[in-house]
Amino acid sequence: MRLFRRQFLHFAAGAAVLPAVPRIARAQAYPSRPVRIVVGFPAGGGADIVARLLGQWLSEHLNQPFIIENRPGAASNIGTETVVQAAPDGYTLLLVVLPPNAINATLYDKLNFNFIRDIAPIAGLTSDPLVMLVNPSLPVQSVPEFIAYAKTNPAKINMASGGTGSAQHVAGELFKTMTGVQMNHVPYRGSAPALSDLLAKQVEVDFDVITSSIGYIKSGKLRALAVTGAQRSELLPDIPTIGEFVPGYEASNIRGVGAPKNTSAEIIRKLNMDINAALADPKMRARLADVGGAPLPMTPADFGKLIVDETEKWAKVVKSASIKPE
Repeated sequence: MRLFRRQFLHFAAGAAVLPAVPRIARAQAYPSRPVRIVVGFPAGGGADIVARLLGQWLSEHLNQPFIIENRPGAASNIGTETVVQAAPDGYTLLLVVLPPNAINATLYDKLNFNFIRDIAPIAGLTSDPLVMLVNPSLPVQSVPEFIAYAKTNPAKINMASGGTGSAQHVAGELFKTMTGVQMNHVPYRGSAPALSDLLAKQVEVDFDVITSSIGYIKSGKLRALAVTGAQRSELLPDIPTIGEFVPGYEASNIRGVGAPKNTSAEIIRKLNMDINAALADPKMRARLADVGGAPLPMTPADFGKLIVDETEKWAKVVKSASIKPE
C-alpha cells in the first residue's frame, strides 16, 4: 500500500511550494459568497446530520451560507466526483466519510478519480463506533461466547449489513478475519431493513449504528455485545469494546471535510481553524454527542494521514474477503 502514502506525500510537498501572496489575499476575503458542502449520502442519515450541524455553525460564524448538497449514489462516488470536478476555490467542499471513501479505492476498479490524489484533506469532524448486536434468542452474552458459539456452529451465523462494502459489512469482515469465525453475509438496502430482520430473528448478528439501535438495546429487544471503536462509547458506557477481547480490532465511522486538489493552502488552513473552533464549542459538542459523534479535531496533515491509513487498512479487508460491488 505504499502507493497511497506516496500519493499523499506528493500532494503535501506540492502544496508547500505554491505561490503564497495571491492565495493569502484570497484567504483573507474567504468566504465572500455561499459555500456548498457535498454529501454523498441521502438526507436524514448520520453523515447528512453531521454535515448540517457543521454547516449551520459555519454559516453563523463566518457570515456566509454553508449549503448542504446531497449527491447520493454509487456508494458516495457520485458526490466525491462532483467535488473532484469542482473549481479549487474553497466554495465546494466534500463531507469525507470513512470507511466508505477509503473502501471505494479498492472496491471499484474504474473510478474517474483517485481519492488520495484528488481530494485535499481539510479537517476531521467526528468518530463514532458501531455496535455488535445479536437477537436475545441467540445463546450468547459476550464476544467470547459469540466466538465460541460461531466456531461450534460453522457457517450457521447470518450477518446482516446495510449493503455490500458498507461500514457495517467491512466491520463484520474484519471481525471474521481477526477471530477466524465463519459468518454468512446478508446485505440489505440500508441499515434499517437489516435491523428489522435482526429483530425478526431472520439473521443472527449485525454491526449497526448506535443511534439507530440504542432504543432496542435499552428495551431489551436486542443485545449489545460490544462496540467497535478503540474506546467505549459514552452512549453505551457499560458495553465493552471488541478490542478488549480481540486485541487490535477497531472499526469506526469517521467524518471530516475535504476539498478539490490545488485548493489554496491558506483557505484550507482557515477552514481547518474554523472547523476545529466549531468542535471546541460546547454547544456543538453536545449536539454531536446526541448523534453519537465524538469530536475529532485534526490538522490537515493528520487528517490526510488518517485517510491513507484507513485506505490501506480496508484495502486488506476488501481483498481478503473478495468483496465486489453490488
